[in-house]
Amino acid sequence: MRSWSIPVGRIFGVELRIHLTFLFLLLFVWFTESASQTPPNAGRGLILVAIVFGSVVLHELGHALVSRRAGIPAKAIILLPIGGVTLLDETRQPAQSPQAWKRDIRIALAGPLVNLLIAFVAGIIVFGALPEAHLLQKPYVISSNLPRSLVWANLLLAAFNLLPAYPLDGGRVLRALISRRLDSVTATRRAVSIGQVFAMVFMLAGFVWNVWFTMIGVFLFMAAQLEERSVVFQSVLETVRLEDVMLTDFATLSPADTLEDALEKAVHSLQDDFPVIRGSDMVGVISKQKILEALRVEGNGYVQAVMNRVFEIAQKKESLASAFRKLTARNLSIIPVVEEERLVGIVTLQNLMHSMALLAESRKLRKEALNP
Repeated sequence: MRSWSIPVGRIFGVELRIHLTFLFLLLFVWFTESASQTPPNAGRGLILVAIVFGSVVLHELGHALVSRRAGIPAKAIILLPIGGVTLLDETRQPAQSPQAWKRDIRIALAGPLVNLLIAFVAGIIVFGALPEAHLLQKPYVISSNLPRSLVWANLLLAAFNLLPAYPLDGGRVLRALISRRLDSVTATRRAVSIGQVFAMVFMLAGFVWNVWFTMIGVFLFMAAQLEERSVVFQSVLETVRLEDVMLTDFATLSPADTLEDALEKAVHSLQDDFPVIRGSDMVGVISKQKILEALRVEGNGYVQAVMNRVFEIAQKKESLASAFRKLTARNLSIIPVVEEERLVGIVTLQNLMHSMALLAESRKLRKEALNP
């Protein structure tokens, strides 16, 4: 989802991104609403787009702020046509506990509660100050009546997200309740199955009433599939140990090596990243790209001067998921694997992604063998 989204800023330290499909939705709303006015009024259509956009952003901020209080800070908010997705920082998630389902419910309900609060406050103001807005009159969301649209856009957004259709907020509440009795993967699959039923209902409704229902159903179905695959794959990564995938035949560099000597070694290696070893101690890491950049800018020097002295280490009994979290948390490309303070292997982002792809393929082959 991140690769199909563009950053637009940060709110309370959380990166805000707009998925391209959500951008098309906003453009469609603006165009249709502007053209429906007599005479055409692009300004009102633009304000309606801002109302929808702002309501979704505040909805997701509700999730982000509550998750932060629960000890799981949000990394980014991605806005989608069916709402938004708050990406949590998995590297700082607290250990699972029997009460984790309560935390998940609080986080899920935070978004709809924000929209209901906005609708309630706006409704009181509009009802008292602008009785001519006719809050109960249809159509509820239209650019020619922006005060009424503000109230109903938030009411409809809250109501839609409370449907027990995973990955909507109501579906996340349902999954949390199911996880009281079952493991997270099984609970997710149960919630996804229910969510896909809702998606099919929306798609069928689109053929009868409005094509918008079909679009919502398609996005809901796809989002549920992606969430399920993510949870299942994460569970697989948790079961694989680094000793099963780490590189044990690897090249090392010395801090006393010149950059030209280091490049010569790198040319004859398939590695892109190298541990820097002094005696039996690891003192840094350096990449092939860093060696080339230093040679171009500063000329020949020593590895010690340009190596990165900040790095993570991992035990060989750690999970593949743990290594991936360490790599992505600090934007690293290599993790040394140690046993009793002795370097026994390395895991690079390159070989980690390769291992993850092989794991996915092996699961697919096993599944096909069990279900010919």
